[in-house]
Amino acid sequence: MKNLKIKAARAGLDMSQAELAEKCGVSRQTISAIEKGDYNPTVNLCIAICKALNKTLDDLFWEG
Repeated sequence: MKNLKIKAARAGLDMSQAELAEKCGVSRQTISAIEKGDYNPTVNLCIAICKALNKTLDDLFWEG
């Protein structure tokens, strides 16, 4: 399942995939795969993404 919430939050901060990846300590390809729904991130990576984008886990990962 695509994660358009991460993409939208990242775009809202005018942040590239590479910039988000650097802040989270992963590769740009990992961020791309998460956004495409091809990779399920660990809880620790989810938290790092949330901190980098100033969002909560519910904001970015809760289906609803």
